[in-house]
Amino acid sequence: MSNSIRDAMRNVFSNRNILAISLTTSLWGIFNNAWQPYWSVYLKKELGASVAIVGLLSMIQSAEQLLFQLPGGIIADKFGRRKIILFGTALRLIPPIVYLLATTWEQVIPAVIINATGSLYMPAFNAIVADSLPSKQRGTGYGAYSMIASIPNIFMPTVGGIVLDALGYKEGVRIFNVLTMFTVTAALIIRAKLITETLTKESRQRSTGETFSSAFKVPRTIWIMIIVSTVSGFASRMVMNFASIYAIDVIKLTNTHYGLAQTASSIVNTISILPSGMLSDRIGRKPLILVSYVIGPLTTWGIVVVKDFPQYLFLRVIGGVGMALGPAWQALVADLIPREKRGTVIGLMSTISGLVGTPSSWIGGEIWENYAPETPFNIALIIGLVSVPALLLVKEPEEGEE
Repeated sequence: MSNSIRDAMRNVFSNRNILAISLTTSLWGIFNNAWQPYWSVYLKKELGASVAIVGLLSMIQSAEQLLFQLPGGIIADKFGRRKIILFGTALRLIPPIVYLLATTWEQVIPAVIINATGSLYMPAFNAIVADSLPSKQRGTGYGAYSMIASIPNIFMPTVGGIVLDALGYKEGVRIFNVLTMFTVTAALIIRAKLITETLTKESRQRSTGETFSSAFKVPRTIWIMIIVSTVSGFASRMVMNFASIYAIDVIKLTNTHYGLAQTASSIVNTISILPSGMLSDRIGRKPLILVSYVIGPLTTWGIVVVKDFPQYLFLRVIGGVGMALGPAWQALVADLIPREKRGTVIGLMSTISGLVGTPSSWIGGEIWENYAPETPFNIALIIGLVSVPALLLVKEPEEGEE
């Protein structure tokens, strides 16, 4: 590791909030990431859901998330970040219990809804990360945080695939959900002890109405980013929960092969994400965002072209490069939005994107079953690339907001 990367890591993780959030996100992901990549296949093979039903469940989750993102942002800017983060983390204890008891796809609906309700804390989560990073090191900070948080993705999908191939979906998912309950409990305790509030008392004096209305008074670049994320989000939601089904049922990968491909993607992502964040601090956010929004649709669509495991592995590695460019987007949003309305604006962006994208997974499932499995991926490619030219209109601020 070079001195510059070592110094960047030391500077970022000297902040207690960033350290606590990074470590607990990684902790929560250890066992959750072992089986979540197989969620759609589990619903189909073990609980009897059709592809259209998988799309419907994804739509329910998206709908619930959009209901809670904006209120969560308003609460974060009105009452502070810490309490809502702890509340949302506590809610994450309930879905594993539901999955343990479920024997049909209908019985997992409460888990889907509660899990989406937990997204109430995501605007506060993103805001407290942005609040805790100096503007000139934001790309580096997001990269370092994302690198630590994504470490479980390196090995757990492969572990999950091996366990599911050996024990079957029912027993494997049961084991990972029991273990997830322990890691979520540990994450909740650590966050309660270490996270400190970043919103000043003065910022909380505004009324709820003022907090809400302020979210719409943002630079034009934010509206461009909302349009782009909404269009691209619709495209990705149309197919993202069907990728595992396609890989296992159509390409005929084993769970272990699928997990190995996810692991390879995560290794590339984890290795690249901190350097990409540092690069965005040096050359700007826009170039990396453009590249990311081109790679994303292409690698998502590429699954219909590949024929075997080596080709799929290569595709996922390229996808890992695209994901590693994500800190540039997060840093630009933080650069443009002042601290006192950061949570509300992040919630608004997620709500608008979620509102438009809610039916997309159901639409994708219906297209899969009524036409061909490849068709929703072809459509998603076209929709995803349509939004890219709008990014050329993005303007970065000369000085980022603190």
